[in-house]
Amino acid sequence: MGTITAPHRHTREDEHSIVLEGEIGFRSDADEVVLGPGGYITKPRGQMHAMWNAGTEPGRIIEVITPGGFENYFRELSDLITSVEPTAGVNLRETPEFAELATRYGLTYGDPDWFDDVVARYGLTPPTH
Repeated sequence: MGTITAPHRHTREDEHSIVLEGEIGFRSDADEVVLGPGGYITKPRGQMHAMWNAGTEPGRIIEVITPGGFENYFRELSDLITSVEPTAGVNLRETPEFAELATRYGLTYGDPDWFDDVVARYGLTPPTH
């Protein structure tokens, strides 16, 4: 069973994905596609989106997020994950530290009406943190 990223929206960046191996599914607002090697998609700023491994083999992609600067979000998120003591039943995305980090980078998370359908159709595991 594959996993799906938490649905999220960038308010300042566009996200471009190029599939290198496997089959990767992408949902961006009302548009959904599964791409194989060489496939390319842009998830424009302002659209709620998620991605998942839609095949049976491991997948690899290149992500380009423009304009630059958002790479620092991943560095800070890594630091946050290793510094926040896990609490039973509390999702990291529900902590004040996570909310502050997301706000600083203009990132919002949501629960779009299409999410449960995608999870069910592809037999995915929703994110736990």
